[in-house]
Amino acid sequence: MTCKIKIRVFLIGQFFLTAAASAQTDGVAGLQPYQRPAGAPVVERFEQSEAWKARALKGIGEPRTGVDFLKDQGAWYTPFNRPNLQGRYDIRQLHDNDNKKD
Repeated sequence: MTCKIKIRVFLIGQFFLTAAASAQTDGVAGLQPYQRPAGAPVVERFEQSEAWKARALKGIGEPRTGVDFLKDQGAWYTPFNRPNLQGRYDIRQLHDNDNKKD
């Protein structure tokens, strides 16, 4: 490729990236974090299913003290029911233990 062709390809790519970025400016929460975008979905009711409870309490034996906050958790994001570190640090065994390395 010659230098002129490379510059043309670069400029065309920049044009499409700029056009795509300017088309997606609606509803960016960073511009007005204090205001919810119009038409954004709203969680009206959250029901904790048995599967959700089982995933949140996996690896915690009886007595389950200190986890009473889960009954009021609602639809908020919680890292409590998601796997974190792997290997020997996975004390609740939330990861797939079939592929253990140590």
